[in-house]
Amino acid sequence: MRGAARTVAAVLCALALSLFLPATARADSAGGGDLHVAQTLGDRELTFVLRRVTGLPGPLHVDVLTHRGTPAGALRLGAVPAGVAADRAAGAPVGTVTSKASVRLGDEPGTYGTVLDIDRAGPWELVVEDGSRTARIPFVVPGQVTSPPERTVFAGFVAAGVLMLVTLFVAVRARRGSWVLLPASGVVAALATAVTAALLSASLPPPPEPGRDVDATQDNVTDPYAVVRPVSAEHSRPPASLETAAYTARPGERGTLRLDVNDGSTGLPADDLVVHDGALMHLVVIGPAGRLWHLHPVRTAPGTYEVQLRLPASGHYAVSAEFARRGGGLQHVRSATGLTVTGRPAPQEGSGKGPDRDAADADTVPESELAARGTGTRTIDGVPVRLTASPLTAGSAATLTARVGDTATLQPWLGMVGHMIVVGPLSEDDATGPTRLGQAAEQAPVWAHAHSMGGDMSGDMSAHTGGDTGTGHGSGAAHGEEDHAGHGTADPPDTEPDGHREGAGSMSGLMPLNGDSPADETVAAYGPDVSFVYTFSRPGHYRVWIQAMRDSTVLTIPYVLNVSSGGSGGGEE
Repeated sequence: MRGAARTVAAVLCALALSLFLPATARADSAGGGDLHVAQTLGDRELTFVLRRVTGLPGPLHVDVLTHRGTPAGALRLGAVPAGVAADRAAGAPVGTVTSKASVRLGDEPGTYGTVLDIDRAGPWELVVEDGSRTARIPFVVPGQVTSPPERTVFAGFVAAGVLMLVTLFVAVRARRGSWVLLPASGVVAALATAVTAALLSASLPPPPEPGRDVDATQDNVTDPYAVVRPVSAEHSRPPASLETAAYTARPGERGTLRLDVNDGSTGLPADDLVVHDGALMHLVVIGPAGRLWHLHPVRTAPGTYEVQLRLPASGHYAVSAEFARRGGGLQHVRSATGLTVTGRPAPQEGSGKGPDRDAADADTVPESELAARGTGTRTIDGVPVRLTASPLTAGSAATLTARVGDTATLQPWLGMVGHMIVVGPLSEDDATGPTRLGQAAEQAPVWAHAHSMGGDMSGDMSAHTGGDTGTGHGSGAAHGEEDHAGHGTADPPDTEPDGHREGAGSMSGLMPLNGDSPADETVAAYGPDVSFVYTFSRPGHYRVWIQAMRDSTVLTIPYVLNVSSGGSGGGEE
């Protein structure tokens, strides 16, 4: 009897301790996985990888991934607690740098890491300084707490154990056998409660995730179950507006483009952007000669983003931004004004001569940056690229496949193997001319951003497109144009358009095995085929840019495709 009592008591102590032991923490706002954030910091295109924090206090490992051509130099990093708390003492260190470190970037592309100290759960900012500019990357270190169903399960088993001891005591001491039924029935009730809670816990919805579903505060990060779950109507956000400040740099001169993201219902800065496809904001700029910039502005203040540009020629540049708001979903917003560069080209840095080819007139754009008309083979930065396509007919899904190089050595960029940006339809003169594309693109009814089939390594295997709709995704309503129709697919085709079967390793291995963190840019094992499925909504000429990373270099391959209104036309010109 004494041995059984000791065993039951030990089990009860273990269950009780499990209720009160401090919980571990996990870092980032994406369900416990590593956080990947691309940033265009000055002349550097960098990817910051914030590794998960496994305990508090504990280290935050930060890796900085560089690309080919990234200037060497040092970055200063700091960890700053953010957010508010009901208890002012808990939020005392908010706004102050609690940990500092530096990382020196080398001349060769690769991974450069450092470590910061994190002392508590809550919303944080990673502050990055390069000597002339400061970027502030928000992230969340949530505390892992026991859910109410789990607490009910533990409490039920603890109660059942205690009542079992009472039942044994009553059975030995009581003169009437019927008295033992009272604690025994309590044992049954406690066990029934614990088992019911265990069965129902899997079907109960999780609480809204701070930093992704709701605004992160000290209170809801520490215990998300303490916050009342909002209804869907309270969980949505209105569209945001994109305002561009004046851009005064001359052609070939480095200038800063400032972007203000404001809430559409209040006009206040929208400081609720979340990491989407590896960045807080994806900025697309299209120049008058058809050159495309895909950049990732840095957050410098709430709702304020900046990026440095060196625009090569005078003329008009179209500007659009893609971002996701917390509780508001993905938005693709086109600037209503774009930006215009005027003046004579600035002199080349370090000499009294004129600027280099990037600052030359638009009609002297290098051959590698001119768009090929139709499909076929071309060379981009020494890499052969072959584009094949099924018939391009308005209203019908088309498959476009770019073979980038001849080996499976493509690297994921922004969580995808390939990106495709589509603008149109345009007149033939605008689509192929050297000076008018920026203005024509600003007024084009279709802007789309599609991902390669199988290239989404965050869990959603369907390609996505972004364009102008009547729900705040751009300026389509202002132009009086209709929405575009772009559709992705999860399954790659069995054969390529030219009839040969795609390599077995082309689309394999994209999803992470642990379900948490996708492969980063150091993995060179994809391709060489990058396929897209897209539906062109209207006939006409389209400018298409396909982007993929190879040898730590992002390749941008421009094309002019002609979409027919019917028949068997197919983009070959």
